[in-house]
Amino acid sequence: MKNDEEEMTEACIRAVVESIHSSPTQAVLYLSGGASLALGWLMSVPGASNTVLEAVVPYSRMSLIQLLAKIPAQYCSQQTADELALLAYNRGLKLSSPGSPILGVGFTGSLATTRPKLGDHRFHLSTRTSDRHWASTVTLSKGLRSRDQEEKVSSCFVLKAIANACKVPSTFESKLTESEVADECETFFDEDQELEQLINGKICFKIYPFSSDTSNDDRKIILSGSFNPLHDGHLKLLEVATSICGNGYPCFELSAINADKPPLSISEIKDRVKQFKKVGKTVIISNQPYFYKKAELFPGSAFVIGADTAVRLIDPKYYDGSYDTMLKTLAGCKRTGCTFIMAGRNVDGAFKVLEDFDIPEVLKDMFVSIPAERFRMDISSTQIRKSRGL
Repeated sequence: MKNDEEEMTEACIRAVVESIHSSPTQAVLYLSGGASLALGWLMSVPGASNTVLEAVVPYSRMSLIQLLAKIPAQYCSQQTADELALLAYNRGLKLSSPGSPILGVGFTGSLATTRPKLGDHRFHLSTRTSDRHWASTVTLSKGLRSRDQEEKVSSCFVLKAIANACKVPSTFESKLTESEVADECETFFDEDQELEQLINGKICFKIYPFSSDTSNDDRKIILSGSFNPLHDGHLKLLEVATSICGNGYPCFELSAINADKPPLSISEIKDRVKQFKKVGKTVIISNQPYFYKKAELFPGSAFVIGADTAVRLIDPKYYDGSYDTMLKTLAGCKRTGCTFIMAGRNVDGAFKVLEDFDIPEVLKDMFVSIPAERFRMDISSTQIRKSRGL
């Protein structure tokens, strides 16, 4: 039989979980060595799909090694929890609806088990959002609790941290004693720091959801480019491509990293982002200049390209001169579910459309043509810059 205190705690936990599910935040959780009750609480309350994108419990050492893609210096440590939270955050970016706040949660624990432990009973927790990293280490009083009780304490602590990241109040106690003080650290990031992390490869992309489009479609319709400057041709092309696709979330994508030029500076990125804010269009800033990498980052997407880009896309010259490498690379894009929506462009003085290209048979179903009568605008950012004397 549950006593009144236990029933009150359960009611408080349920209320907090309901508030979390009502928030716009979407989360990925990587929990190793404890706090499993937190998953049960989140999943047992209706609305879990609003919040939980993915939850992984890398319990064995090999599972944790494969998730981190390395052997950690210490399996149960704050550093490992931080690395798990960052991995979870990046995973959340890839899985989430465009513009949703993302939360990555990393947890490592060394709790009571069937045999006495030489070291402390402890756990480390880390949460990561776009503008905040929070970390906490708790050393539990050894011998004070059973495994079940330590599991509940660590789970309560995780749930309170999730609630905090979702900006909802949590009214239940974490059941720590006076001597069990959490060692906490909090760091905030501004836009410049976040873009710096993107350029350095720490985070995979950043979305500026300026569009009023409220589509929750997982599929993205992406027009990639340098947008120096953004012009009417870009806007019209994405509009027409979206109408041809029929469904999907239209957005622009700008890579901060260029295949054959230095990375864009933070000020250059921010200046180009301002163009999209002005016209109310969503733009994603990534660090992947190649389409086969973009396909991994945005699986299932439709990439909108011009004929000039298609020339390079199927030219073995851009694959170390190997036709087989070109086929293998684009077949990899195909396996991710990506397609290419191609508009006609002037190439070497002649207007070219999809039918003018010798697309390999095994790749033809990846390419969809935009009829010239639906879209033709002989304008380019290069011409605009020249006309402005830039």
